[in-house]
Amino acid sequence: MSAPWPRLKRNIVAILRGLRPDEAKAVGRAVFEAGIEAIEVPLNSPDPFRSIETIAADLGKDALVGAGTVLTPADVDRLASAGGRLLVAPNVDTAVLARAAELSLVTMPGVFTPTEAFVAIKAKASALKLFPASVLGPKGIAAVGAVLPRETVVGVVGGVSEADFADYAKVGVSTFGLGSSLYKPGMSAADVGERAKAAVAAWDRVFGDR
Repeated sequence: MSAPWPRLKRNIVAILRGLRPDEAKAVGRAVFEAGIEAIEVPLNSPDPFRSIETIAADLGKDALVGAGTVLTPADVDRLASAGGRLLVAPNVDTAVLARAAELSLVTMPGVFTPTEAFVAIKAKASALKLFPASVLGPKGIAAVGAVLPRETVVGVVGGVSEADFADYAKVGVSTFGLGSSLYKPGMSAADVGERAKAAVAAWDRVFGDR
């Protein structure tokens, strides 16, 4: 079984798509020190496993570091070897989830429909990634969520920024994946850190008393 979704101070996953290994340590630390504990490096980034290894080694077990766009069981093995503990995917692949479960990784596969959501739940996913969230919107995600088991952790990813936290909070969502609103290739670690601090402040305003 996949590891359960961990208790984070803030349910925000920083998606660092396009991150280079030479900047991984500085950017990862900037995000973490701003108050975001979960960090994802998508596998369509340059030499992603080296970046994951660098961030995981620097931040240790205090951070939930892993990969996004994980598509094959071989990628799962490489992720674990790099010290990653979080697996995010754009889809539901039961072979990928089964291998991740064998390695006790935290998993968040991408779903868009109730059918996909229940396949992921049956495959023992730690959480669901409703993607692309901007297409469904809060009302659409509320409709999908209404049929899911109450304990299901639902995260929204895709076209989401801290400006959307309050709207999603109204439908019971408190877990977010932030990509381009947080990081774009070429940004300095300091700039990423400032964006991360803004996202943390916004999350705390909306969910601080949860």
